[in-house]
Amino acid sequence: MPPPPAARAKLLDAFVTILLEHGERAATLDAVAAAAGVSKGGLLYHFPSKDALVEGLADHVEGLAAADADLMRDAPERPAAYYIRTSVYAGTPLDRAIIATTRLSQNAIPRARLALQRIHRGWMDVLVDEISDPAVARAIMLMGDGLYYNAAMSGETSDTPPEDVDELLDVVGRLIEGR
Repeated sequence: MPPPPAARAKLLDAFVTILLEHGERAATLDAVAAAAGVSKGGLLYHFPSKDALVEGLADHVEGLAAADADLMRDAPERPAAYYIRTSVYAGTPLDRAIIATTRLSQNAIPRARLALQRIHRGWMDVLVDEISDPAVARAIMLMGDGLYYNAAMSGETSDTPPEDVDELLDVVGRLIEGR
């Protein structure tokens, strides 16, 4: 009898938690299985190697980001404003998965780098669809990236005051309008 599908999600969540709290070296198959409360055999059923676990995380974070890009595209406030407002680290599953994938990327793991590049391209495509000027879209993306980096590296989930985000949104509006 195959293990329940929830085991895969628990394993990925445990992998993310270990990456965030202890780094890539600590994220062994044994440690991930123990943290998830799953037998090593259960882990190996879903992820027969650490490379498979990395692949699973990369697929997972790309899926979360693709869903976010869809929300961004359909946001009533328009994509650029959505991107800036959501570029504050909030500890969401997407936030956690991105930071964990970034940790893998920093250790020169190609699949993690590819996932981050795909995520970036997806968001950039949505911004360019709205703005038409790739340079302005890139400037907006860099603003959001800076907000995210600041918040994520501080370890705080609400490090950026809302008034700072509002000021940046004013700048974004001026950039888009070309004034």
